[in-house]
Amino acid sequence: MVGQQTALAHDDAVEDTATPGKEIAGKSPTQIAFARLRKDKVAVVCGIVLVFLIVVAVCAPLITRAFHIYWDISDPNAPNVSEVVDFDGFPSVGPPFHPFTWSHPLGVAPKVGYDNLAYLVYGLRTSLLVAFSATIISTFVGVVLGLMAGFSRGWLDRVISFVTDLFLAFPYLLGMLALAPIIVSRFTRDLDKLARAQLITLISILVIFGWMGLARLIRGQVLSLREREFILAAEVIGVPTRQILFKELLPNLVAPIVVSISLGLPGFVAAEAGLSFLGLGLTGTPSLGKMVSDATPYYADYGLYLWLPVGAITLLTLSLNLLGDSVRDAFDPRTRR
Repeated sequence: MVGQQTALAHDDAVEDTATPGKEIAGKSPTQIAFARLRKDKVAVVCGIVLVFLIVVAVCAPLITRAFHIYWDISDPNAPNVSEVVDFDGFPSVGPPFHPFTWSHPLGVAPKVGYDNLAYLVYGLRTSLLVAFSATIISTFVGVVLGLMAGFSRGWLDRVISFVTDLFLAFPYLLGMLALAPIIVSRFTRDLDKLARAQLITLISILVIFGWMGLARLIRGQVLSLREREFILAAEVIGVPTRQILFKELLPNLVAPIVVSISLGLPGFVAAEAGLSFLGLGLTGTPSLGKMVSDATPYYADYGLYLWLPVGAITLLTLSLNLLGDSVRDAFDPRTRR
């Protein structure tokens, strides 16, 4: 009797769990990863900080117009240098030596007299433009070459692997040292062309020496996926190679690509700042690295001038690095939080 009651109770429980409206919805690995990412407090905070910095960079013209500040002292609306800088070359308005003023909320640069806030937001804009452009292009190149190398496995794989090793062995700093004087001497008469050429050259250098890591990673993943049943079946039934690469293999590579992008962005930000600090990046365009370079001689007497770009670079790279770590953990199925 007791056994019958237990059996009936078990049957009722099974029926309750099988009732309509309690269906379990399937989720893809990407959906699971983003769900985990939304629960990560570090990722949420870093994402908010990053969005704020991007909005500030995009709205740089609006910010400068709202405060009536200028980073270019040659602008006809900009104040005369003698109005904001004293005879010793130090700021005569704004913090930290003078009371706060909305006309120069973060003070002005010594000697040249441009507004620090204006230069900072435009420098942030340039750094993000270079970093995002280099990341997008290098990701595209790395994914395409990695797919081709991993899927072909023949002479094409050997050629791509050799080129990858060759670029890994060549220091990009020497390439920039070789190209920068040529560009300056070629376009020095036209400042507009010089700024554009320096920007394109800087992005190109970062792309040329920034695609190899992702290409190697994608190649290894493709070599593993190539032996799976769905790829072998697609080859047997005669599916075109392009369709196999971009419709069968590429969707399974979303996780390593997203992780590579999130971890590569801070590297490009730091590289741009370092090259500009050394005078090999952008000379006629505001950038955080150039601001650090200009502020270095005044670090003892005018510390605010140096700490503004250093703080912006630190905040940007730290947010990107922590967000990249969170993205990597979210896409790693072996991680448990």
